[in-house]
Parts: sequence; C-alpha cells; structure tokens
Amino acid sequence: MSKTIFILNGPNLNLLGEREPAIYGATTLAEIRQNCIARGAKLGFEIDFRQSNFEGELIEAVHQARKQACGIIINPAGYTFTSVALLDALKTFDGPKIELHISNVHARESIYHNSLISRTATGIMIGFGARGYELAIEAMADMTRTSSAGAPRQEAS
Repeated sequence: MSKTIFILNGPNLNLLGEREPAIYGATTLAEIRQNCIARGAKLGFEIDFRQSNFEGELIEAVHQARKQACGIIINPAGYTFTSVALLDALKTFDGPKIELHISNVHARESIYHNSLISRTATGIMIGFGARGYELAIEAMADMTRTSSAGAPRQEAS
C-alpha cells in the first residue's frame, strides 16, 4: 500500500491569507502545505498537495490517487455544494477520504450546509482553521494503519 496522502484543495483556496481572513484566517495555502508536508513526514507519509480552481483538474487528481495514494483529504471549497462530477470521482477511490473545511460551515449561511462530498467521506474535519489539515493527516494516518491491519473500513452510507 502506498504511503502517500493526496491533499486536494478547490477553488479560491489559493487566496487563503488574503480572502476573508475573518472567516479563513491569515495562514496562506503555501504555509498550510509546508505544515502538511512536515506533519506527514513525522508520521511516515508523503504528502501530494494540490490546489486547482478547475473542477476537471481535481477530478483528474482523484483518478491519479486511485493508483498512487492510501487516502485523500479534500477541501473542495465551492465544489462541496455543486459538483456531482467530483462526488462521482471520489466514489471510485476505495481508500479513506476526509472532507475538510477551514470554517465551521454549519455556523454560516444555509447555502453552506448541504455537502454533496460528505456522501462519500469517511470522516469530516470542520471548523479547526488551518490546523484542521494537520489534524486530518493524523486521522488519515490512523485510518490507513487500521485498514491495512485488516480492520474493516467505515463506508459512507
């Protein structure tokens, strides 16, 4: 089994640190990437960290993960609520998947309450700010170790 975790980031996350810092904080995506690589290394995992403003590129990354990754952490951003195509791609990935959001989407406007992506997620990390990425890596490390030891994986219903 691969020791690589794909971390995928959707549209506008390249503007972290600039865009709505009261909601998303001052940490940039580059800083989050550095923290993720360091946390992954401490846990024995390589991190493949990507961001795209284009739905098709995120879908292609999920397809690559099918052969290269033991797990996917995804912050789909605006595609969370709109992308059936991304949902369908994630359904093809057999390993654990963590949906991640920097802000607490349930404390925001109702448009942010209905995630399509949650239907395929093994777990969801919401509202821990930029630190949520590192927490998700720790959770993913636990999930992949458990699944590789023969314990059954939790599947989304």
